[in-house]
Amino acid sequence: MEQFSPSDMKTILHSKRANMYYLEYCRVLVKDGRVEYVTDEGKQSLYWNIPIANTTCLLLGNGTSITQAAVRELAKSGVLIGFCGGGGAPLFSTNEVDFDVSFFSPQSEYRPVEYLQSWVSFWFDEGKRLEAAKQIQALRIEYTRQQWTNNSALKDAGIVISVADLNKALDSFEQAVAKVSHTQELMLAEARLTKTLYKIICAVTGYNDFKRVKQGAGVDFANRFLDHGNYLAYGLGATATWVLGLPHGLSVLHGKTRRGGLVFDAADLIKDGIILPQAFISAMNGDSEQEFRQACITNIRRCEALDYMIDSLKQISETLGEKK
Repeated sequence: MEQFSPSDMKTILHSKRANMYYLEYCRVLVKDGRVEYVTDEGKQSLYWNIPIANTTCLLLGNGTSITQAAVRELAKSGVLIGFCGGGGAPLFSTNEVDFDVSFFSPQSEYRPVEYLQSWVSFWFDEGKRLEAAKQIQALRIEYTRQQWTNNSALKDAGIVISVADLNKALDSFEQAVAKVSHTQELMLAEARLTKTLYKIICAVTGYNDFKRVKQGAGVDFANRFLDHGNYLAYGLGATATWVLGLPHGLSVLHGKTRRGGLVFDAADLIKDGIILPQAFISAMNGDSEQEFRQACITNIRRCEALDYMIDSLKQISETLGEKK
């Protein structure tokens, strides 16, 4: 019978953890053996505990600082730390991931290598990389269809999505994915799908004349929420790849000349299903960024998005990789 140490008993799988934190204008430190963040109100300093054993990702925004002792404790619990601007952007520093938020992975000599070895066994074959990219898109279609047709936030807001239009868009994309012979064609088909999904959600939320614009002055709430929510998805993607021991540079679709492409690939699995509709719902409701972020995190937990990412990457690795 396999024996467990007391420390093993306390470990919570990343896919079952409850918290993603975004902090700003505070200090993160260790106090009385606990990792806490400190906010100042007048002459008082208020201390708030961070349940690190139940946390997947910590995003540090504007006006934050963190101590070496806090980083040590977070790393021991396998919490990914990301440095970003207000709401998740812009880029301040880079480490493992080259996009508008930088994640620092906990270091350990005992990370699993099973999925890394399997992934590498097919990654150098261009045809298999394309097949892996197609599998990601197929899983994305499945997840998007499921989430849009069972989205409680849409139902609560009295929004009725045209299932016929949704199925038409997803079926058309599925057919396009089957025919592509190069990743560039796949990315063009992906862009067309996202544009169609914007059109479908705009038609029912009344968000007319929408145009996707990333950051900059005069950006509307829907665009701001899309950026913000996508960074949460990137945090999940970074967590999923870290859990499986997959380096972020071994992408199959995005960013082949950059180190963070696999995080983009993993985020694709859930962005359209969860983040996209919530961005427009929150924009229509006039939500604050904090309300939008909390709605996304609630949906991510309810829909077991991190589980889906991890299981999808495992499935691709096992399907295309060589057995060791």
